Amino acid sequence: MDANSYLVTELIDAGLNRREARWLVEEFSPTDPEPMAAMRAAAQRRLGGEPMQYVLGHWPFRSLDLDLDSRVLIPRPETEELVGLAFEELMKRRLHAPLIVDLGCGSGAIGLALLYELRQMDVQATLVAVDSSPGALDVTRANARKHDLDGVTTVHSSWFDALDRSLLGRVDLIVANPPYVGATEFATLDPALGYEPFAALVSEDTAYAEGFFDLQVIIGQSGPWLVANGLLICEHGNMHRAAVLRAAHDAMFVDVRDLDDMFGNPRFLMAKR
Repeated sequence: MDANSYLVTELIDAGLNRREARWLVEEFSPTDPEPMAAMRAAAQRRLGGEPMQYVLGHWPFRSLDLDLDSRVLIPRPETEELVGLAFEELMKRRLHAPLIVDLGCGSGAIGLALLYELRQMDVQATLVAVDSSPGALDVTRANARKHDLDGVTTVHSSWFDALDRSLLGRVDLIVANPPYVGATEFATLDPALGYEPFAALVSEDTAYAEGFFDLQVIIGQSGPWLVANGLLICEHGNMHRAAVLRAAHDAMFVDVRDLDDMFGNPRFLMAKR
């Protein structure tokens, strides 16, 4: 048995499953006491309940390896689907240089993945990444540098509040994965979510639905920022289908659709100005 196999066995004996034990051994590649100590400390963090994504400090998201920490949400597979939908829509439109606004950008996952994948197709998109958390904007900027993505502007703002008014009527695509969990629902969910930023997960209730406040603001205010036929794509909770459709119609969007995710749950609002 080689040294790495011994270390995997050690971590399994400590309580990790085999897959996570292998991840940690591969991440730290311990060959002397200092990396081994770091690996064991990381294992203790994971055994204490901290998500593996934060323990490792990075995680794959579509074509990118994103740096992550507790200042930002852990990107989920459903959000990878959102990027795929947005990418397909932009490619259909044959735009040479679309302007994209990523609201609540967090780690930059959605906007940066779109930027990267569009550039593989010779589409020179520009990204405005918006977040109310300065820490999240720091993570987005670090990930943009990591992947050599220029054309990224970060804006410290609560949704559209501090966005440059010169962008009104000029945005081709607005994408958002906002907080959409109600406080009552949050109390019933996996305690591991307590490691993630509460404000990026939980939203206030509205007359439309529980946990709908931020979605209501985004849907209600997006229209004037979009070009004619510009597109809004939002991720939302699986109990929000009726609410997002109603809010989009109230905001005078057209061609309003709501799509299921890979698990068959209502998840993505798509609406045109």
